[in-house]
Amino acid sequence: MKIVFLDCSTVGDLTNIDRLRDFGDLICYDKTAHDERLERTTDADIIITNKVVMDKAVMDNGKNLKLICISATGMNNVDLEYAGRKNIGVMNVGNYSTYSVTQSTFSMLFYLLNHTRYYDDYVKNGEYVKSPIFTHHGRPFYELKNKVFGIIGLGTIGKSVARLAKAFECRVIYYSTSGNNIDPEFRSVDLDELLDVSDIISIHAPLNDRTINLIDYTEIKRMKSSAIMINVGRGGIINESGLARALNEDLILGAAIDVLSQEPISADNPLLRVRNRGKLLITPHIAWASIESRTLLMDKIYENISLFLKDQAHQSS
Repeated sequence: MKIVFLDCSTVGDLTNIDRLRDFGDLICYDKTAHDERLERTTDADIIITNKVVMDKAVMDNGKNLKLICISATGMNNVDLEYAGRKNIGVMNVGNYSTYSVTQSTFSMLFYLLNHTRYYDDYVKNGEYVKSPIFTHHGRPFYELKNKVFGIIGLGTIGKSVARLAKAFECRVIYYSTSGNNIDPEFRSVDLDELLDVSDIISIHAPLNDRTINLIDYTEIKRMKSSAIMINVGRGGIINESGLARALNEDLILGAAIDVLSQEPISADNPLLRVRNRGKLLITPHIAWASIESRTLLMDKIYENISLFLKDQAHQSS
């Protein structure tokens, strides 16, 4: 059996990738361009992909192809309907990054809320050496206790963030973008109320017809001037031009963004030209990617392949 991992660099250098050799020959490519897909998958039995598109051309070309493993939760890069017609299995991975994203959410929040960059620079730039007193109050910050923590998207990660916010004694409210994720532990509100009253807004929703451009300049204008907004859900939920304008007009205290409408970020993205860089934190889609999370991801891919092959063996016996 031949297993081809088309974009191995997306999960990094993990020792447990080699476990996949239990199933046969493993070939790992750091990345695969669109025009390299067919050559690299012609005789593959199993393809593993994170972002490389698996369409009709790949499936028709793969004469031995039995299974496509997605090293992520989202399945939008695979033509699922055509895979079904070709009797090619497709398996994704869920619930592997909850703790990593939850931790990253609060890391990003505290970076902005506590003005960590400013105070670190204050010391390292030599200003603290000249201080006449032991402390410095150049950027006031506030405690989370009793703040309203608004969550957009109360799935597995959203609930994890909500419970940690509650541990900080925040008042947690949420807006379910699908209307399906309901939790009586927290108060459900509509989007307008969440925008109006929240001190922190944290986005954990998928990108779909209901959420694309959900937050634009008009929505940000509703928010408190002291509010912080965090997006670790999907790029495109926040309109980036609208956010850049709002930050330049000091409509909110700050924003932390881990996901973008185009990844890697385009050189002309307006967020790169926000005048007050201290109001904006941008990270390169890394919130999900703790060592533990990526290791669990590969373990689950191993389990998926094992289950698929056992099922195939059972059907043929």
